[in-house]
Amino acid sequence: MNLTDKNIFQKFRYVLIFVVCGVLLFSSTTHATKKTFPFSPGETLIYGIKWGIIPVGEGVLSVLPFREVNGQDAYHFELKVTSYPFLDLFYKVRDTISSYVAMDFTRSYYYRKNQREGRTRRDIIVEFDWDTNQAGYSNFGIQKPPVDILPGTLDPLSLVYFARLQDLDQIDEIVVPVTDGKKCIIGKANIVKREYITIESRVFDTYLLEPDIEEIGGVFEKVKNAKIRVWLTADDRRIPVRVESKVPVGSFTAELISMVGE
Repeated sequence: MNLTDKNIFQKFRYVLIFVVCGVLLFSSTTHATKKTFPFSPGETLIYGIKWGIIPVGEGVLSVLPFREVNGQDAYHFELKVTSYPFLDLFYKVRDTISSYVAMDFTRSYYYRKNQREGRTRRDIIVEFDWDTNQAGYSNFGIQKPPVDILPGTLDPLSLVYFARLQDLDQIDEIVVPVTDGKKCIIGKANIVKREYITIESRVFDTYLLEPDIEEIGGVFEKVKNAKIRVWLTADDRRIPVRVESKVPVGSFTAELISMVGE
């Protein structure tokens, strides 16, 4: 593998956060009650990541036990991205991202990204201050000026779970404010169609979503005709089973390979 292929995991991280965990969005005017939640602590989704046809790593999405944040009970979500041993020789990846969100899913409380990619080291914390409607960003304790946030603003990782609360058969577009601590944007995703896909000989009835990546930036900011596609199961759980990114320099696929908590 060429050393320039280190961008593989940078692309995957941005997409899974902003798409599978970042641009699978829900309408901020829709609220769900706890009895309708299609997930609970103990659920773990494991994805195999491929660059083209080459397996390069693994992504794990987990719903962890409830936590208390600033005196408020919260859901705790976690994403881990790990490169396979052969890629570690060239570009070792060990990323952990955590999200803490209100029990009624109306706001985020806290977001943390511990990034270890090659020589890149980041320890990003985003804290949500709902008394001032601002989010504060720091990296290794060095703080940036806070950004204003809209009511109902969420962090990138929590969005995938909100998407799973929505009745995708009844809407054409999903919209919600989201922040990574640097800026607050209005995220959008189109529900394109319903279709059957096959993953490792298993057939899934799914909804295909295409997020609007215009405001994502990062590895997609200067790439013309970039596209992200996400498939959620069409049952009550709306599990993300596949994510694809297609850009001029190549493509990747992340597919669900196993699940705990079925």
